[in-house]
Amino acid sequence: QVQLVESGGGLVQPGGSLTLSCVATGGTSNDYSIGCFLQTPGKESEGIACISRHDGATYYAPSGRGRFPLSRDYAKNTSHRQMDGLKSEDSAAYFCAVGPPMGISLRPHLYTNWGQGIQVVVSS
Repeated sequence: QVQLVESGGGLVQPGGSLTLSCVATGGTSNDYSIGCFLQTPGKESEGIACISRHDGATYYAPSGRGRFPLSRDYAKNTSHRQMDGLKSEDSAAYFCAVGPPMGISLRPHLYTNWGQGIQVVVSS
């Protein structure tokens, strides 16, 4: 059973940077894709980026929320999002989740084994 744990969130000023990490334990990294989602109060989870199970192929949400690059270290079962130039509207709870082994998608219902989430607050 794959378990995901997010880290790297916190409070940052507008224009600042954070690196969100998602560490997986259990399972084999080549067996699943990884998706990144955010959620703001009162709204449903929104898919923002995903990365394939083996070749680093990525897909980003067309909205500005998908602008931060997602990478994956398959040997270390870890994925990272480098978030530079943060804006107040980037404030949200961020999650990673286990996705389908074939293809990549931002549809939340295709994902399982969600991490506990981590808060990002962009404020002066």
